[in-house]
Amino acid sequence: MSNPLPDIDVFYEDADLLVVNKPPGLLAVPDRYDKTLPNLWDLLRQRYQLPELTNPHRLDRYTSGVMIFTKHSQAYRRLTAQFRDRLIRKEYLAICHGTPVGQSITLPVGERADRPGLARIDLHNGKTAETHIAVKEAFRQHSLLTIIITTGRLHQIRVHLQAIGHPLVGDADYGGAPLYLSALKPNYKPKPNEPERPLMTRPALHASAITLSDPPRTFCAPLPDDFEVALRYLRRFAARRDPVTQT
Repeated sequence: MSNPLPDIDVFYEDADLLVVNKPPGLLAVPDRYDKTLPNLWDLLRQRYQLPELTNPHRLDRYTSGVMIFTKHSQAYRRLTAQFRDRLIRKEYLAICHGTPVGQSITLPVGERADRPGLARIDLHNGKTAETHIAVKEAFRQHSLLTIIITTGRLHQIRVHLQAIGHPLVGDADYGGAPLYLSALKPNYKPKPNEPERPLMTRPALHASAITLSDPPRTFCAPLPDDFEVALRYLRRFAARRDPVTQT
């Protein structure tokens, strides 16, 4: 493999950290069931010859955006302490169905026993989870959200948005339908003998920024192409003229 990471944007590196813009579709770390699948952690260790590389946090396979790796154990301990003490600000952008009212969601989240690898709201045995959402841009039937999380539970954002009735676009596991251009564009003409592809083939979630507390610094990741395309068509064909009031 001559170039194992052609699409990985490493946008910050020092003696302690390696910060990348994770592409959608690539596992962040080895899969718990299938260790043969490509993953970002293995690929970075190979390319940069960093046998001690560790991940103090992770992103879902189909989530894009900022991911931080530590190069040695001391850096790992320092960063995990910041995550544990909720001193790190994690900001996401998401496209959801409908227009939620800005709110804080604190429903506990637990893994599903019947479908390992997926999560649900679990009021009895779930772990504390806190998600803050605000509408950044509203469209006729969808919204672009800014999301801040102070905890990092399995599929936390996806589960919380499903719970309030506004699942992520393209998130089939949690009730989100695909976004098709035909649903937005007037007089849409499909290509003959060719099924229409959704504008996004994954949950519409992007880790846009992480802010560390010690030392204070923020890392930001630009939106990937599929997210940009979806927003471009929403803005062009589904713009909403009435204001959205946040509370």
